[in-house]
Amino acid sequence: MNEIGLSVRDDMSGERLDKVISDELEELSRSSVQKLLSEGAVTLNGKTAVKSVKVKAGDDITVIIPDPVELKAVAQDIPVEIVYEDDELLVVNKPKGMVVHPAPGNPDKTLVNALLFHCKGRLSSINGVIRPGIVHRIDKDTSGLLIVAKNDASHAFLAQQIKEHSFRREYRAVVVGAMPSDKGTVNAPLGRSRNDRKKQAVNGINPREAITHYEVLCRYPGYDYCRFVLETGRTHQIRVHTAYLGHPVAGDAVYGSQKNSLGLEGQCLHAAVIGFIHPATKEYMEFSAPLPDYFNKVLNKINK
Repeated sequence: MNEIGLSVRDDMSGERLDKVISDELEELSRSSVQKLLSEGAVTLNGKTAVKSVKVKAGDDITVIIPDPVELKAVAQDIPVEIVYEDDELLVVNKPKGMVVHPAPGNPDKTLVNALLFHCKGRLSSINGVIRPGIVHRIDKDTSGLLIVAKNDASHAFLAQQIKEHSFRREYRAVVVGAMPSDKGTVNAPLGRSRNDRKKQAVNGINPREAITHYEVLCRYPGYDYCRFVLETGRTHQIRVHTAYLGHPVAGDAVYGSQKNSLGLEGQCLHAAVIGFIHPATKEYMEFSAPLPDYFNKVLNKINK
């Protein structure tokens, strides 16, 4: 158990208590702060507090953080589409809505749980017990291909290709509005947002190089259907870069509009192609995944 004391600064006066705590304690999300408040683990000036109370300069806040419960990934018999498999790796076609690995709020029923069952536990250990085999991730609501390593040597070999930008990752997306040209490149460094630590932003905190190439495949009234090729692979890269251009991925309520006229649950973004040098044979391999049903339904809808 850890007890943390905070003092409200002048520039925080008038803010909600839960917002102040989550802004000050980066390890806590807004929802986790609200959970602590509901459990009586937060006091304001010595009294148990509620999340909606507004603080004043000089107020004293005490937050009691319980000891973390260690997450463990367990094997679960969950269907997963294997595009390719050998003794070194797997290529998986992840469905939209599936989380890649366990995390607070998503302790099971993830891709890792399915892989542990399918591979009988034979996955690389470089990323620890929660992310065995996971060389790179895609977001929960992004569908498509990702590669999984079965041993540490293959994992390291594949990760090095990602680091050197020689690992091919090609996406399809529907974006809102008309892209500024038929082809182009977005070269804008990404870092953690200064306003919302769960989001990424152009020129955010500790920005790192981020380069995205795009091509418009078809223009529709109000939307463009595009191909994106990642030169780098930063968190939420395509989603942030398209929003930066003023044309966020359709359905993306985080970086785009809360309004959703297409009936999407999350962004219309699909990892369509991956290519890499095989760790054992040293030959180049490339795989593609067709557009899933939800994506084709969106294209049919905007075509009408």
